[in-house]
Amino acid sequence: MDRKWKWVLSSGALLVIFLGRMTTALEVPLDLPQPPTITHQSPKDFIIDPRENILIYCEAKGKPHPSFSWTRNGTHFDVEKDSKVLMKPSSGTLVIDISGEKAEAYEGIYQCTARNEHGTAVSNNIVIRQSRSPLWSKERKEAIMVQVGVSLVLQCRPPAGLPPPIIFWMDNNFQRLPQNTRVSQALNGDLYFSNVLLDDTRNDYICYARFPHTQTIQQKQPITVKVLDMDAINETVAAMYNYTNNLFVDSPSGERRPSFMAPLGRSSTQMALRGGVLELECIAEGLPTPEVSWYKESGDLPSSRMSFHNFQKTLKIADVMEADAGDYRCTAKNSLGSAHHTIKVNVKAAPFWISAPRNLILAPKETGILTCRVSGDPKPQIAWSVNGVPVEDSPKDMSRKVEDDTVILSDVQTGSSAVYQCNASNEFGYLLANAFVNVLAEAPRVLTPPNNVYQVITNNPAFLDCASFGSPIPTITWFKDSQTSILNRDPYVIHNNGTLEINVAQSLNSGKYTCIASNNLGTKENHVYLEVKEPTRILAQPEYMVVQRNRKAVFECKVKHDPTLIPTMNWLKDNGELPDDERFLVDTDSLTINDVTEEDEGTYTCVMNTTLDQDSASAMLTVVEEPDPPTDLELTDQRERSVQLTWIPGDEHNSPTQKFLVQYEDLLHQAGVWHNLTEEEGTKTTAHLDLSPYAYYSFRVLALNHVGYSQPSQPSRQYRTNPAAPDVNPTDVQGVGTEHNNLVISWKELTGLQSNGPGLQYKVNWRQKDVEEDWSSETVANASKYVVSGTPTFVPYEVKVQAVNDYGNGPAPEAVVGYSGEDVPMSAPESVQVLVQNGTLAEVHWEPVLTSMVRGRLQGYKVSYWRERSLHQAEAQQEEQQVLAFSGNRTDGRLPGLKPYSLYTLNIRVVNGKGEGPLSPNHNFETPEGVPGPPSFLRIKNTNMDSLTLEWGPPQDNNGRLTGYTLKYQPVNNSNELGPVEEMTFPANETTITLADLKYSTRYKFYFNAKTIKGSGPTITEEAITIMDEAMKSNQVDLATQGWFIGLMCAIALLILVLLIICFIKRNKGGKYPVKEKEDAHQDPEIQPMKDDDGTFGEYSDTEDHKPLKGSRTPSNGTVKRDDSDDSLVDYGEGGDGQFNEDGSFIGQYSGKKEKDTHEGNESSEAPSPVNAMNSFV
Repeated sequence: MDRKWKWVLSSGALLVIFLGRMTTALEVPLDLPQPPTITHQSPKDFIIDPRENILIYCEAKGKPHPSFSWTRNGTHFDVEKDSKVLMKPSSGTLVIDISGEKAEAYEGIYQCTARNEHGTAVSNNIVIRQSRSPLWSKERKEAIMVQVGVSLVLQCRPPAGLPPPIIFWMDNNFQRLPQNTRVSQALNGDLYFSNVLLDDTRNDYICYARFPHTQTIQQKQPITVKVLDMDAINETVAAMYNYTNNLFVDSPSGERRPSFMAPLGRSSTQMALRGGVLELECIAEGLPTPEVSWYKESGDLPSSRMSFHNFQKTLKIADVMEADAGDYRCTAKNSLGSAHHTIKVNVKAAPFWISAPRNLILAPKETGILTCRVSGDPKPQIAWSVNGVPVEDSPKDMSRKVEDDTVILSDVQTGSSAVYQCNASNEFGYLLANAFVNVLAEAPRVLTPPNNVYQVITNNPAFLDCASFGSPIPTITWFKDSQTSILNRDPYVIHNNGTLEINVAQSLNSGKYTCIASNNLGTKENHVYLEVKEPTRILAQPEYMVVQRNRKAVFECKVKHDPTLIPTMNWLKDNGELPDDERFLVDTDSLTINDVTEEDEGTYTCVMNTTLDQDSASAMLTVVEEPDPPTDLELTDQRERSVQLTWIPGDEHNSPTQKFLVQYEDLLHQAGVWHNLTEEEGTKTTAHLDLSPYAYYSFRVLALNHVGYSQPSQPSRQYRTNPAAPDVNPTDVQGVGTEHNNLVISWKELTGLQSNGPGLQYKVNWRQKDVEEDWSSETVANASKYVVSGTPTFVPYEVKVQAVNDYGNGPAPEAVVGYSGEDVPMSAPESVQVLVQNGTLAEVHWEPVLTSMVRGRLQGYKVSYWRERSLHQAEAQQEEQQVLAFSGNRTDGRLPGLKPYSLYTLNIRVVNGKGEGPLSPNHNFETPEGVPGPPSFLRIKNTNMDSLTLEWGPPQDNNGRLTGYTLKYQPVNNSNELGPVEEMTFPANETTITLADLKYSTRYKFYFNAKTIKGSGPTITEEAITIMDEAMKSNQVDLATQGWFIGLMCAIALLILVLLIICFIKRNKGGKYPVKEKEDAHQDPEIQPMKDDDGTFGEYSDTEDHKPLKGSRTPSNGTVKRDDSDDSLVDYGEGGDGQFNEDGSFIGQYSGKKEKDTHEGNESSEAPSPVNAMNSFV
């Protein structure tokens, strides 16, 4: 992930801007008197185009506005007398019309003077020269004839122009001549050949000179060069040429060591000016062509300012410094040797500023200093002038003292303003600077606009301006929020120009700042505001993505920024704009690219800009897809049973190939069907393929990468293998009978590729196992089974199947064992016995059937049994038959789920794969007695005040001989507590009982069960309530109907009504009765109104915590339903299960829960009755 932080106003940029501002000269407001200042002028050396008017600039400012005059070649230039010269209004700029005139007439040295009543400023000496592009002198060039291998120089020598022309070599077709290490152009424009070749022969070597100012190009006469091979010329002819015409530049030459063509000799010197460009050149000849290298003998080459040109033959150093002086050595080297040349470089310097003089603004009586510090080589001479007049020629001023590069002004007076000029010169140039001294008395003024708002990002420096002017120079003081004085210490810095710097701005630095400028003439203040903003940060950066072609790529870019700044999100692709494509969707915090293609790959950058800062984050997108199919399939190393396949992988599309899949097509047996043959690693491009005989192969290859399989390659050429005997036999050979007298031998046929040749058949062999007899055999074709008839029932056979074709037999097959067909069993199990374990479980045992009688594969035994009747019933009531299967060669099994005291019948049969054998004789057995089932019902009848009648029915399942019944009962009082348990027993022939001596109006719960000699059966329960006494009923009614009672109630009601009327009247009159006032004044918060009794009494509750006894509702017919009697004694116990002792007595107390509050305890499951109310008093 590539992440970059960029700040629009970075600390470095701010530092450069404000330090520059701090070091500039003090500016005087233009509404105040001031001497002239030159603001714009033409360069010192001004080359003009003779086809255009001459424009010489001279602009200046001052108060009052200055007037202008010119000198030319040291004498006054009267502009008004020359009609071709015009000076622009309120300016010193000259416009010279040279139409119809020669520009040479206005060449010369010009100087502008700007003056007002406070002083005079002068410009540089401006040298005006006309650009020139002279013609080439006519010359007759004869052909140059040279021998192969010698060096050659073609001279250009262009006419001197102003400025110098640019040189290049071209042919007649205006095509640049090719240059290289052997042929190159020197700095002076000559064309150098380190050695010539026959190919250098041509007649159009043309040197061109382009003059930049006039934009003209001139050409030299073409030069003809003929290169001769002296070995092919007769020696006599060669001697004649050498003697008569002297046409050869050099004598014949072969391979030789390098030597320098320029500069000549072993050493040379060169001078460079500081700040200019140094170009050092070494051109060597030799054969083979030499290579040139450079190094500095007294130090390292300045790598940051250095560059090589012209095939290493030119060393160029920009912005020359004094340290660049020294000895530079160039070395030319070829295979035969080397040559060296040393260039001694001297660096000189025209005058350059160390500290130029600056304008001085002084108050009367103050002292100031002007300094003019320069350097150069040779050392510059410094000359001072005042208002354009040399100091020595100007009127004497006792307040002025000149000491070399310094002018000291003491105790200045009003009216002594002037402009001083410093001129520093040596043989390489000069520097001229104007600096005025303005004597003023001025109160402070703040130049920075009021109420400026400065915005800065947290942790960056903040600079608050307080530009001011005054004479004397004002003192600057800063305050924060108009209260806190700011001192010049951390985190604040107050610069000389009044600027307040906060090194590392924080949110607490936000606020209002006041700067105060003061001197002895007054005070001025200004307010500015600083807002410190939160930086812009990318919280969720885009992540590197690998996306399949035609799918979607989503880059997230979630940003946090200062809420007061307006952000702008831009997305870039490879640092450029996004493609103009509707597939690119830019959302608030994401970039979505739909249906990506390979062209979408690259680096995507989200850039979040605000007006103050910027943040960016980048991520790469890689597009992957299935690889291209392999190409150029080739078959090599061809053998009978193998071949080598090679291929060239296709483009992986940014996802490495994991493997190659080789497939084949058998055109002989399955044309058009491709089968997988082998796989190879993704780094391989060959595969050794094992082949089968008698096949017409074609191969193809697929490549697999992370995305998926490529398309198949083009098929290879066809490769045929010769027939052979089968290599394998059929598989999955089985022998299974389908009838009791046959054997079906089956197998899986060979494929066409496995046949290995024509005429494929199968040789089937069989014989009975463990019997001395020969193999029987049969040969079949186009079949997968063979039926052997007339076999004994279910006997083992050995079978085998062998493949054969026209070229021989397959390998010897292995025999497998199979069985002829089964038949149903012939006999039933014998010696059946039943062992009864208890009333519900019995075990059955039998003798297994002989294997010979099973006549098949034994699967198991089936036991069928059913209940004939209960033993206490005389008539049979046969129930549905049940069947249990016991797999394998079992001889016993268990019969669960029997009913006690019953008669059962069972039989057994054997089972094989063909079916079931005959039944064994039926066998009867009895189950013993068990505990009985619950009584069929329990009803409560004839409920009286102290008695009731119980009626019941015998159990539906006696499970034995009933010995009697057990009844237990107990009362349940109003608090849900259980009373003592009473127990009674009854003979088996009784079905009713009347219980006497019961309590009136009491709920009872009854527990009833039957029993046999094996024990008691399940218990059923019922509930009933005895009725109320008639006398108590009448007493309650009489009390409610007595006259005295009615009268008492009426009197109480009347009294309450009178009291209410009195209270109502008092309230309407707005007064309070005394008792009420006392109550209001002394109200006791502990006194709570007492709730009236709701008139209900503690009853048997039916709430969740006091559930009613199930089955306790009394129907109108007086019976209690048995369906509601499934309750358990546990429901009424507390902490533990209710249970009976061994003697039948009930354990546990019938008690209700007591967590209910009083109110809940008074709720009843029935309507309140007078009986219950009376009982509550008992």
